[in-house]
Amino acid sequence: MHALDILGDPVRRRILEVLAAGELPAGAIVDTIAAEFGISQPAVSQHLRVLRDSGFTTVRADGRRRIYAVDPAPLREADEWFDTFRGFWTQRLDALGTELTRGRRDV
Repeated sequence: MHALDILGDPVRRRILEVLAAGELPAGAIVDTIAAEFGISQPAVSQHLRVLRDSGFTTVRADGRRRIYAVDPAPLREADEWFDTFRGFWTQRLDALGTELTRGRRDV
């Protein structure tokens, strides 16, 4: 599966956002995601499996718990793919920043 297929799903993106703060046990992830999206524990577990199988997360055992963490390698690959297109919006954002700065001086 391509990185953008993985990142295209809002549940998986949210799981990665939650894990960006640090590793968490599967139960904590399930509680957060199930509450936000109104989906079942098995549905969240399936998303965690997709993230793990595609390399976006790592998992380690801690007794009976499974602790998940973000693996940044696939995110770097997606970022490199986006580099091809950054030129389309970088100049426009720079121009917007310039105009906003000018507007502040006029006030």
